Amino acid sequence: MAKFVLAGKSDCPHFAKAELLSDSLQRSLPNFRVHKIPILPQEWKEWLEATCKTNGWKHEKSPLIWRELVDQGGKGTILGGFSDFLEHCQNYYNVTSAMSTETMLSVAAYNLESGIKEQEGVALIKPLHIWISSALSLTCSVLIPNLVTAEVFPQAAAVSLHLLDLDEEEEELQVMKMEVEDLALPLLHQVSIHTDVDEAFHGADVVLLLDERCSDDSDENQSVEEKKEKWRMKKISQRYTDYGRLIDTRADEQVKVVVCGDSFVNARCSLLVDAARSISSDRFVAMATQLETEARAIISEKLSVKTSDVTDVIVWGNISGSFYVDLQRAQVFNFNGPIRGPPSFSLSLLKIFHHRKWLESDFQDLVRRRRDAVTSKTGHGAAAMSAADGILTLLKAWNGSCGPDRVFSLGVVCPGFYGLPDGVVLSVPVSFADGKHSVLVPDMSVSDELKRRLHLSASELTQEKLASENDGDDNK
Repeated sequence: MAKFVLAGKSDCPHFAKAELLSDSLQRSLPNFRVHKIPILPQEWKEWLEATCKTNGWKHEKSPLIWRELVDQGGKGTILGGFSDFLEHCQNYYNVTSAMSTETMLSVAAYNLESGIKEQEGVALIKPLHIWISSALSLTCSVLIPNLVTAEVFPQAAAVSLHLLDLDEEEEELQVMKMEVEDLALPLLHQVSIHTDVDEAFHGADVVLLLDERCSDDSDENQSVEEKKEKWRMKKISQRYTDYGRLIDTRADEQVKVVVCGDSFVNARCSLLVDAARSISSDRFVAMATQLETEARAIISEKLSVKTSDVTDVIVWGNISGSFYVDLQRAQVFNFNGPIRGPPSFSLSLLKIFHHRKWLESDFQDLVRRRRDAVTSKTGHGAAAMSAADGILTLLKAWNGSCGPDRVFSLGVVCPGFYGLPDGVVLSVPVSFADGKHSVLVPDMSVSDELKRRLHLSASELTQEKLASENDGDDNK
């Protein structure tokens, strides 16, 4: 499938003529897609020069028209101006334009007036700025249509979306930008793309850091596993230290930063906190929602209920390492047992499920293996839906959609309870109220076994942090 991109001066009659011709084709051809970019006359020259430089094109007049191969991605193919577009349509679609001069001028005048009004309106809008890293990941594609909504951000009048990807080409991000704009999301104010870390996080109100895809430039003489671990930690240390410093100097002081994914989630969050010294550490969280959901799914299969019927499952520890799934507060709704009630009635999981040995051994291993099994068969994209859903659930809670009784597992900077080191990022139970999260550890029953597991997680995270610091020192 091909998409045609039409860009031109908003007062250009030939741009208007190309618009109407493309509209006619789009109505009659189901696979014909078009994206229009009207530019104010005083901004046209600079925009044209920048676009042609980026794509290696030569073009001087309005409009500028090119094709994007939606299914294949990659660089667009320039067609040229209106006459070139018309010739293409005549040859491929046997369609021509019979627009009168009067209609052409009328459309051009309308485009110009609309562009001026839009520019005047921009100054009055104060959008919420959302930055997303690894923007070309499948998780981001699944996330965006449900992210830019009043349900997730009830106080936002408009949203500016900033797509950041340091490991991909700008042309691919440009295609994604057009796809997002074509969604016509009511809250969406504008979309910008970035491939340079020096451009990142200006005015950020929300930062969503998805899993990083770093290229491997490690020493080939090392063992495969040693190489993989070392280069990934080195890259993550460098990148997240940079991220933290930029967030510290550029983001809003009440920014919400969410770290998610499968790799070094707690460690990445910790690196940000260490580097962003002037922003409160409670603005940085690591997402454990995926592990919660996977644990709930396993329990629901055992009890023959829906995953949504199992609530208040808690994940403690290192989200992408040594963690423990705690069911002491877990509740089950709609359970077909001797005691039943209305839909709002629930039972304690530990009172209706008596295989405690299974819960402490096989169940914990099943949770650890579940994501690995899916990923090995279908690739990392298989977890995209659950990752996106977890981000949306967390943001809704942080923005006030959940009551204080709802319990979440969240990686946060913890005080030194139970003899654990100060400042370590651990997944613990929290609740949200008034846009803030509160750690519920003092209200929980913490066994000696759970304390042992928490110390194991803390030790693991301390080693990861030391490894990242040593790798950073080696590269100075």
